Amino acid sequence: MNYKRILVIRTDRIGDVVISTAVIKNLREVFPDSFIAMMVTAYTRGVVKNNPFLNEVIIYDKRGKHKSWLATLRFALGLRKKKFDLAIIFHPTNRAHLVSFLAGIPKRVGFNRKMGFLLTDRIKDTKHEGKKHELEYCLDLLRYLGIKIESKDTFVGLDKAAQENVDRLLTEKGIDSRDKFILVHPAASCPSRRWPVERFSQLCDKLIDKYNIKIVFIASNDQKHICADAIKGMKSPAIDFSGRCNIEELCCLINRSSLFVSNDSGPVHIAASLNVPVVAIFSRNQPGLSPIRWGPLGKRSRVVKKDAGCAICLAHACKNHFKCLDLITVDDLLSVIDELGNLC
Repeated sequence: MNYKRILVIRTDRIGDVVISTAVIKNLREVFPDSFIAMMVTAYTRGVVKNNPFLNEVIIYDKRGKHKSWLATLRFALGLRKKKFDLAIIFHPTNRAHLVSFLAGIPKRVGFNRKMGFLLTDRIKDTKHEGKKHELEYCLDLLRYLGIKIESKDTFVGLDKAAQENVDRLLTEKGIDSRDKFILVHPAASCPSRRWPVERFSQLCDKLIDKYNIKIVFIASNDQKHICADAIKGMKSPAIDFSGRCNIEELCCLINRSSLFVSNDSGPVHIAASLNVPVVAIFSRNQPGLSPIRWGPLGKRSRVVKKDAGCAICLAHACKNHFKCLDLITVDDLLSVIDELGNLC
C-alpha cells in the first residue's frame, strides 16, 4: 500500500529518538513523495529538526502544555486535521496509543503493550529480553509492513546557528578550529549508570598528561554539579560547558570533538550517529538494558562494561554498592581510548 501521509511517533528520550531516525530514512526511500512527520517531545526536537527526510516535526509536550488529559484530547483532535493514514509507534505508551487512536489514523502499528488494544496492528513486545539492538526492534515494525530495509544508518542533522554558537564558546576558551579536544559527559539519568566521578577526574588528568589535549565537560543544567566535582578533583585545568548548551548545540559540540567519553546516556548515540569516536561506560546487568540492546552503533564506538556477578540487577536500588561500575578502572578506559588511536 502506498501511504501518502505517515506519522512516526517516538516520545521518549534523546538516544531513543536518534536510534529511530534510521526508520525515517528507510520510509523516505520507499515513499519518496509521501508526507512524513515525526511526533517527539519538546526536549528531543533538536535531534530531528534538521532531518532532511522529514516534512514536519510535531511536538507533543507531555510534561508541559499537553500534560492534562484534556490538553491531550485537544492535541489529538488537532492531529486529526492532518489526515495521516499510517502511524508507526516505536515506544509503547498509553498516551501515544491514545493520541493516534483519537487522531483517527486508520492504520496504527506498534508493540502490544500499554493500551495496545488501541492499535490496529500489534506485534509482540519482546524488547525487555534484549536479544538484539533497539534499532532492530524499530526496524521490525517496518518489516511487519513489508518494507525492505535499505539502510541501518541513523541521522543527526547539525544546525547552522547552533554551530556558530559552539564555535564562539570554544574560541572564548582558547580552542580554535585546528585544536583537538575530548568531550566528557560524567552524568546520567540514574545513579546506576554513573561511573565514580573521581575516576573521571583521574582519567582526564592521565589523558592530558599522555596526549597534551584539552578536556571539555558537558552535562545538563540540573547535573552540572557532577561536572564541577570532576573538575575540582583534577590536577590539570578543564573547560566546563555544563548547562550552557541546548540539544542542537550539544550535537555540534560532539561533532567538533575528537573523542566523546560518557556514561550510558542519550548523547552516546548522537556521537555514534555523527561517526565521532565514543567510549561508553555501561553497568546494569538486565538483558533489556545491556549494550546488546542499547550500545552505541558504529565502527568507532566502544563499550566498557564489567560483570559484577549479580543474579538480578536492582538498578538504582542496588544492594551491592554499584560494584559493576566500581570494577571499571581508569586503565580500562585508557586502554580502549588508546586502541581507538585518534588522539595523536
